[in-house]
Amino acid sequence: MSFPVQDIRRDFPLLSQKVHGKDLIYFDNAATTQKPEVVINRMNDLLRVGNSSIHRSVNYLSDQMTRDYEAARDVVKNFIGAENSKEIIFTSGATGSINTIAFSFGEAFVSSGDEIIVSELEHHSNIVPWQMLCERKGASLKVLPMDENGELRLDLLPSLINDKTRLLSVSQVSNSMGTINPVEEIIELAHSYDVPVLVDGAQSVQHSAVDVKKMDCDFFVFSGHKIYGPTGIGVLYGKEKWLDRLPPYQGGGDMIDRVSFEKTTFNELPFKFEAGTTNYIGVIGLAESIKYINNIGFEALKEYEFFLRDYTLEALKSVPGITFYGTAKEKVAIFSFLMNQIHPYDAGLVLDKLGIAIRTGTHCTMPVMEHFGIEGTIRASLCFYNTKEEIDRFVEGLLLVQEMFT
Repeated sequence: MSFPVQDIRRDFPLLSQKVHGKDLIYFDNAATTQKPEVVINRMNDLLRVGNSSIHRSVNYLSDQMTRDYEAARDVVKNFIGAENSKEIIFTSGATGSINTIAFSFGEAFVSSGDEIIVSELEHHSNIVPWQMLCERKGASLKVLPMDENGELRLDLLPSLINDKTRLLSVSQVSNSMGTINPVEEIIELAHSYDVPVLVDGAQSVQHSAVDVKKMDCDFFVFSGHKIYGPTGIGVLYGKEKWLDRLPPYQGGGDMIDRVSFEKTTFNELPFKFEAGTTNYIGVIGLAESIKYINNIGFEALKEYEFFLRDYTLEALKSVPGITFYGTAKEKVAIFSFLMNQIHPYDAGLVLDKLGIAIRTGTHCTMPVMEHFGIEGTIRASLCFYNTKEEIDRFVEGLLLVQEMFT
C-alpha cells in the first residue's frame, strides 16, 4: 500500500541506530513510542532559551511559556474533541490521571458498601488505584470477565451493575492483548444505570482518532510517551460537571484561590487539579507530538497500521509451535504469543542480539496471564514507522530461536 513510511522513519533519530551491530527493529511501542525530531527540537529549544515558570511572573519568558502552555491545552482539547479547555487537566501520565480520579471521585462519591467495576483486561494502573480506593472506603471491586479470545463478556455487564455501583473503568485498547474494546456500547449501558465511566486511552490515542463527546465518556486518560511525546506528562479529561464537584487530588501552588491558616479556597478549573510547578516543557512537547500526528492524519495512519497488523499475523503463523493470546476480531497491531516450551525471556534475549526490541513478561497484566494459566508472553507491538521488511526479519529471528531451543 502507499504510505510514506521511509520519509516518516527519517523523522525519528533513534530508528537509524544499530544494536549489537544490527539495524534496530523497535517492536516495543506499547511500552513507549519513539520521538520525532520536531518534538525533541521543540523541547530542547525551550530548555535552551525559553525556560521560565508558568502562571507566576510578569517577565517576558514566563509570559511566553504560559501562553505556549495554555495553547497546548487547546491542542489537546481539539485532539480529543473536548467541550472546552477547562476539561483538560495535565498530570504525570495515564497512571497519574487514574489515581487522581480514584482519589477525588472516591472522596466525593464512594462510601462503605459501594462498588467499582473494572475489566479483566486492565493494566495494573487501572486496577490497583481502585483497589486502594475500595480498601480505604470499605467498597468492593467487581470484574467484568473476558473470553478465551480476549474479548470482554458484555453480556455479563448488566448483572454486575446495581444501585451500589459508583463508577466503571475500562481500557479502550488492551496493552497485552491488543483488543479494541467496544467502549461506546459499554458507556451507553453504564449510563442507562446512571453510572459514570472512565476510559483508559493509553493504548488507543496513538492508533485512531478519539472524540470524547461522541464517546460520551465521563473521564478519559492517556500518556504523552505513548503518543510520540515526552515521558512524565499525561492528560486527564473530565466532563466539567464532574470536575467541578470533585475535591483536589493534591495541594500546593497554583491550585489555590486564597490561603490562610484558618482556611484555603481553591482555584477554578483546570488549575484546581494542577498543584505545584507542572511539567510545562513536557506539556508543550506533548502538543508538538499531537501536531505531528495530525499532519500525518489518522485515516492514513490507521490504514497502514491495520496493513501491518494483518501482514504480521500471517507472517507469524508460519512459525512452528506458536500459540497466540488475544485473538479478538477487533484489535491493534499488538501480538502476544508463546512458542512451544521456550521461555519468553530466552526468546527476548536472542532477539535482542539480532537487534530486535520486543517485550517479554506479564506486561503489567497479571490477571490476564492468570486467566490463560501462563506466566507471561512474548509481545510485539507495532506502529506506523515499522515496515514489512522489519516483520520479515522478526519472523526470521523467531525461527532462529526455535532452532536454538528445540
